[in-house]
Amino acid sequence: MQLVVARIGRAHGIKGEVTVEVRTDEPELRLAPGAVLATDPAATGPLTIETGRVHSGRLLLRFEGVSDRTGAEALRNTLLIAEIDPEELPEGEDEYYDHQLMDLDVVTADGTEVGRITEISHLPSQDLFIVERPDGTEVLIPFVEEIVAEIDLEEQKAVITPPPGLIDDNAEIASSRDES
Repeated sequence: MQLVVARIGRAHGIKGEVTVEVRTDEPELRLAPGAVLATDPAATGPLTIETGRVHSGRLLLRFEGVSDRTGAEALRNTLLIAEIDPEELPEGEDEYYDHQLMDLDVVTADGTEVGRITEISHLPSQDLFIVERPDGTEVLIPFVEEIVAEIDLEEQKAVITPPPGLIDDNAEIASSRDES
């Protein structure tokens, strides 16, 4: 499975380094020296990371064969794509990759069907499951321990214990948006 792990930004300095916008929770694994990454556009790659360092809070990378500012600037806005084993799990307990959570059935603790996860939104304060209900409306479920009681990848379901009003209020809000 291919996942976007970074986007190349502007050139930094004159020796071929570029800034990158990191799009992975594991940059030390995915963006390490020696990593070979596919690219979008495909004609730009594959690219092999030669060096990496943090400078003023930004990750800087240099790729094999790119030794000057002109070459680095030509890479701007290129997406870096890593090949990931779909069965691979993050190191931390109760951590998941987005692709593992997509399309899980969402049910309450008593087994009531809520819907299916169609998207995951990564906000500064917390992540949100965007769940499509059987009637086509959406409900937003905060991905926090107090609400998401269990993720069962084998059964392909997420069990939630929503506080009063979370599911019903979101359905009414989504319905009122559709009527507007």
